[in-house]
Amino acid sequence: MKKQRGLTSCIKEFKRDTILTPIFVIGEVAFDVLIPMMTGKLLDEGVKAGNMGLIFQYGILIVAMALMALLLGATSGRFAARAATGFSRNLRRDMYENVQKFSFANIDKFSTGGIITRLTTDVTNVQMAFMMIIRIAVRCPIMLICAWILTFTINPKMALIFLVVVPILAIGILAIMKMAHPLFERVFKKYDWLNNVVQENLLGIRVVKSFVREEHEKEKFGKVSQEIYMDFTRAEKIVAFNMPLMQLCVYTCMLTVSWIGANLVVGGDLTPGQLTSMFSYIMMILMSLMMLSMVLVMIILARASAERIVELLNEESDLQNGPNPIEEVKDGSVVFENVSFSYAKDPTKECLKDVNLTIRSGETVGILGGTGTSKTTLVQLIPRLYDATEGRVLVGGVDVRDYDMEALREQVAMVLQKNVLFSGSIKDNLRWGNKEATDEEMVRVCKLAQADPFIQEFPDKYDTHIEQGGSNVSGGQKQRLCIARALLKKPKILILDDSTSAVDTKTDALIRKAFREEIPETTKFIIAQRISSIEDADKILVMEGGKIAAMGTHEELLQSCEIYREIYESQTKGGGEDE
Repeated sequence: MKKQRGLTSCIKEFKRDTILTPIFVIGEVAFDVLIPMMTGKLLDEGVKAGNMGLIFQYGILIVAMALMALLLGATSGRFAARAATGFSRNLRRDMYENVQKFSFANIDKFSTGGIITRLTTDVTNVQMAFMMIIRIAVRCPIMLICAWILTFTINPKMALIFLVVVPILAIGILAIMKMAHPLFERVFKKYDWLNNVVQENLLGIRVVKSFVREEHEKEKFGKVSQEIYMDFTRAEKIVAFNMPLMQLCVYTCMLTVSWIGANLVVGGDLTPGQLTSMFSYIMMILMSLMMLSMVLVMIILARASAERIVELLNEESDLQNGPNPIEEVKDGSVVFENVSFSYAKDPTKECLKDVNLTIRSGETVGILGGTGTSKTTLVQLIPRLYDATEGRVLVGGVDVRDYDMEALREQVAMVLQKNVLFSGSIKDNLRWGNKEATDEEMVRVCKLAQADPFIQEFPDKYDTHIEQGGSNVSGGQKQRLCIARALLKKPKILILDDSTSAVDTKTDALIRKAFREEIPETTKFIIAQRISSIEDADKILVMEGGKIAAMGTHEELLQSCEIYREIYESQTKGGGEDE
C-alpha cells in the first residue's frame, strides 16, 4: 500500500530556509520587544532627570536595536520567500508528475479543469499560507507572549487585562473558521466547474461561432460565475466578523489600560516612562493578535486548497506494473481471451462482452461498426490504457498486465481519433515519436504518411511552426502528421483509430499501400467508417453491441454478414466513395 503523502513532503531541499526563517524571526522579535523598555528608561532616567549622557546612550542603543531588528527581519523575509516559492514549485511539480502516471479513469475522476485549479489557484493559496505560517504565525505568538511577560514586570494588574481578552478572541476566530471552511470547499469545487466551462468553450470556439452560440456560452459562464460569487460572498461575510471582533478587543484594552494607567501615574505607582512602555507593549500585543487573526483567515482559505492538493498527490493510478515486469515485447501478435470491459467496473454495465480474437504478428485488422459499438475501447486495451474487467489481453504471447507499461507502450503506436499536435515546429512534433530521429528518418515517415508533399509547400518546410492544438493546419494534414509521428516509434503494433477520416480516398489508399510495402512486419489495427479503408485487410471485425458480430475478409463478409453488406452497398451505390 502506498504511503500517504502530506504537504510537508514537498518542502524537500527548502528545509534549511524553512527552519532558518523562524530562527531569524525570533531574533527580530527579541530586539523589537526590548525597544519599548529602553524607551521607558530613556524617559525616566534620561529625560526626566535631565541627564544628556544617558539620553545619548539609550538613544544609540535603541537605534542599534532597531537596525538589528530590521536586518533580522529582512533576512527572515528572504528565507521565507525562498522557502514558500520553492515549496509551491515542488507542490506543482509533484502533482504534475503524479498526474502523468494517471490512467484515463483517474483523469476522468478529477476532470481536466479540476487538475488545473489544483495546480494554480490551490497552490497559490497554500503558498501564501505557508509563508505566513513560518513567519507571521511564529512572530505573532512569540511577540504576544514576550510583550505580555514584560507588561507583567511593569504592572501585574494591568497585564491581567489581556488574560480576559485573548480567550474571547480565540473562541470567536475558531467559530469563524468552523463556519467558513465548508463554504470555501464548495467554492473551489465550483472553480473546477468554471475551468471546465472555459476550457470547453476555448477548445470548441469554432463550433460556438459557427452555430452562433456565444450568448448561450455567456449565460453558462455567467451562471457558474454567479454561484461562485454567492458562495464566496457568504464565506467572506462570515470572515468579515473577524475585524470588528478584533477592533472591539483592541479598543477595550486601550481604554482600560489608559484609565487604569492614568490613575496609577497620578497615584505615583507608575512612572510616565513605564506607562509609555505599557502602551507600546499593548500595541504590540494587539497588533500580534490582529496579524494572527489574518493568518488564521488565510489558513481557513488554504485548508480547503490543501485538502484538494493532498487528494491529488495521494491519488494512485489504477494501472500499476507487476512485481517483475517484462521489458521486451517479442512480436506484434495480439490475443483477446474472453475479454469483457466496463468503465464503471460493473459487470452489468459492460461495453465489451466476451471478446475472443487472435491476430498474428504483421497482420492488418480492419474494425467496422456503428457509433457506440466499443471499437475504440477494444483497441485501447492493447497498450493497456485500461485493464480488462474480465479475461485477458496478450501481446507477443504475454498478458499486458505483466509488461512494464512504458516498454509495452513504446511498442504500440496509437493514432487517436482526436489526436493533438503541440505548439512548436513540425520537427518538434514528429520527435514525440522518437526524440533522437534524424531529418532523413522524419522525411521518410512523412512520405509514408503522405505528409511530405504538403510540408514541402510551406515556406519553412519541416521548421514550420505549429500552433497549439494544430490550429493552423487542416484536419487531414493534422492526421497525416500524427500518423508520421506514430511511425517514427517503429512500433510492433500500429493502431489507427479512424485517423484517416479527414483525408481523401486516394491519399488513404496511398497510406495503406505504404504500410503494406514498408512496414509488413508491424501489426496494424485500422478503425474506419469507410469500407474502402479496410477492404484489403487480412481480417475485418464487425462490431455490434460491444461484441464481434462477424469476422473475415472483405469477400467472406460480403457473403456471410448482412450488416457489412448493407454498409458496403450504401457506400458504393449511394456514391459514398470519392472518385
